[in-house]
Parts: sequence; C-alpha cells; structure tokens
Amino acid sequence: MSTQLSSLLQRFNEPETLKMAKLGRELRAKGIDVIDLSLGEPDFDTPQHIKDAAIKAINDNWSHYTPVAGFLDLREAVCTKLKRDNNLDYKPENIITSTGAKQSLANAILALVDAGDEVIIPTPYWVTYSELVKIAGGKVVEIRTSVENSFKATPAQVEAAITGKTKVFMFSSPCNPSGAVYSKEELAALAEVFRKHPNITILSDEIYEYINFVGKHESIAQFADLKDRVVLINGLSKGFAMTGWRLGYIAANAEIAKACEKLQGQFTSGTCSITQKAAVAALTGDLRPSLEMTEEFTRRREKTLELVKGIPGFKCFAPEGAFYVFPDVSYYYGKSDGNETINNAADFSMYLLNTAHVSSVMGDAFGEPNCVRFSFANSMPNIERAWARIKDALAKLK
Repeated sequence: MSTQLSSLLQRFNEPETLKMAKLGRELRAKGIDVIDLSLGEPDFDTPQHIKDAAIKAINDNWSHYTPVAGFLDLREAVCTKLKRDNNLDYKPENIITSTGAKQSLANAILALVDAGDEVIIPTPYWVTYSELVKIAGGKVVEIRTSVENSFKATPAQVEAAITGKTKVFMFSSPCNPSGAVYSKEELAALAEVFRKHPNITILSDEIYEYINFVGKHESIAQFADLKDRVVLINGLSKGFAMTGWRLGYIAANAEIAKACEKLQGQFTSGTCSITQKAAVAALTGDLRPSLEMTEEFTRRREKTLELVKGIPGFKCFAPEGAFYVFPDVSYYYGKSDGNETINNAADFSMYLLNTAHVSSVMGDAFGEPNCVRFSFANSMPNIERAWARIKDALAKLK
C-alpha cells in the first residue's frame, strides 16, 4: 500500500544541519570517531541556578497545563531582560513564549505570510528561514552577500529587492552561519529604507545576542518609529546552554502577538511548565555563566581562525558573533583524491565526513553554495584534532 502524503511535504527540505548530525551519529554507531563541527549547540551544561529553579518547580508541583503565551511571571521576566539588556520597553501582552526560537519563527511567518507574499532574506541565512516561507506559500527573495562585504546586506541591496509584494524582511544578528553582527550605524541605515516602505514587517532573530565578539548587541527594535513593525525573536538555547529545554519567545506588537498565540494554541499550546520556571531564573538571574561561556567561545574563535589560516585556498570572514566560521571553499571544486571529486559544497562536506571523520554543513542550505559552516561550539582539544584532520584530508585533493 502506498500512502498519499500531503503535497505540503514537497515544498520544503529537511534541515541539512540535522541531516549531517544524523550521518555523523550513524558513523559513530559503527565505531568511527567522528568530531562534530556541524551542530549549533554549546557543549556546556545548563548553569546550576537555572537547574535549581527547575528542581524547585518540580517539587512545587508546577506540572499542569500552561497558558499558551506562557506564565505571566515568565513574560514579565522577558520584559525585564529586554529593558535591562536592550533598553526596549515591552509589556507581557507583547510576549509569546514557545517551544524554542524555531517555533517562534514559524508562528511569526505563518501569522504574516500569505501565498505569493515575498520575504526578503539576506544570504547566508539559517536553514529554516527559507523553508518556513515555503511552508507558508510565500516566495523567498534572496539578497546575496559575500565574504568581501562581511556577509551584510547594504541599504541599496535591500531597496532594490523590495517590490509591491514584499511582506517581510528577515535576518539575524549575530548571524548563523556567517557570524556577521550589524552595528547600530548599519541598522540605522537599513531603518532608513524601511521607513519608506511602511507595510514591511521586520523579523529580527537575536538568538545569539550574548555571543558577541565585537561589542554591545544592537537590535533594530531600538528605533522607536520602527519598533511596532519589528518581531524580535530570541530564546535560551545559545546564551544559557539550554538547547534541550526548548524555550523561545517573540516580542511584537499586540496584534502580531495575539496572532502567534492563536496559531500556537492549535499546534502545541503552552511550552513546558518546568522549563518556564527555569527560564525565569535564567532571564532575571546571574549572567556570569553566560558571559563566561562567551569568553570561552572567544578563545575557541581565535584558535579556529588560527587553524583556518593554515588551510590553503580558504577565504574566511572572522566571525563577529555566534560560534561558526563559514569559509568559501570553492578553491577545492574540481579537485579529486583519485576516488572522489569535489564538485560542490555538499561533496566537500561529505568528503570531510567520510575521509577526515569531521562533520560540517554545506553552504547551499544557508543560501551560499561556495561556503561550508564549521562550528566551534566544541572543546578546544576536539577543535584542534578536527582541523588537523581537515588539513590532512584536503592535502590529498589535487
């Protein structure tokens, strides 16, 4: 019997990040020592004060259904964090918490995008952005950036991409996968473009906010006249090492927030009660563990960039935030070790997985076919071992 599945499944692809992690696990199951530079997951444990809050919540029997938008004390904690860290004023009715920033993004896209609407996304972008737009029936309009311009969209590029069908502009800062961070001046220049086009909503993914190597985080929501048109996306996975806890949130005008709440009510309802209580402790408590993680990421960044410089042919932007390098590897296209020929980024990543036993993610998934993403959210010894293997494997290509 052949089951007739929904045509919706043909609109979008499986995330390459998860696909590469799965392939790595399959090799490990065969006894092969695979070093994972593919997943965007801090290799730290959740800080103790956050775990203690979760344990207390369990003991206090916070074990029942939660409001769809999240507990009031959590939404107040999000407001407190946004004021403390970003000088942004929001009320609890502007906040919707979800099972991760990915669901927050999905809620926002499905609440905003109709069939035929255009969504502008600068490349490179996180793999799920384009696929969410396709699920909603929208059209992705890419703005191509490059290593040479620090992987940032210019105001002129944004202006040129806007049409009468443009509904949303979506970007991240710090950016996954490039590590680009928009300065206040660069955001102000983009804001000037959006002022001329009042029907465009701006989705600003700020999940890597705390992992910043160049200075203070800047949000495009800081411009008062644009704030109601910004949907700010954030969460706890990256900055608090809480990937498995699944807690993300949006801050948006009340109309968009209510729309996201309506959608979420039919998909998942409210997120985990214990996670929510832990999140209050994370957002309002001691930030030192998060800052210490960033200090370690800074050291790993420096080591990774040092090792990348030793790889012939790589063109690599020094990331300003997040925990990835995203080199242009097209120098190796057309080269072969006698058995395998590298024709594209997918071949390159698979070659490294099978030959060097190092997992990465091909750039096509991020809208940049000449690049490959490598994470440095792994231990320093593993980073050093991985790049030694990569160098040896690439030396075999002629």
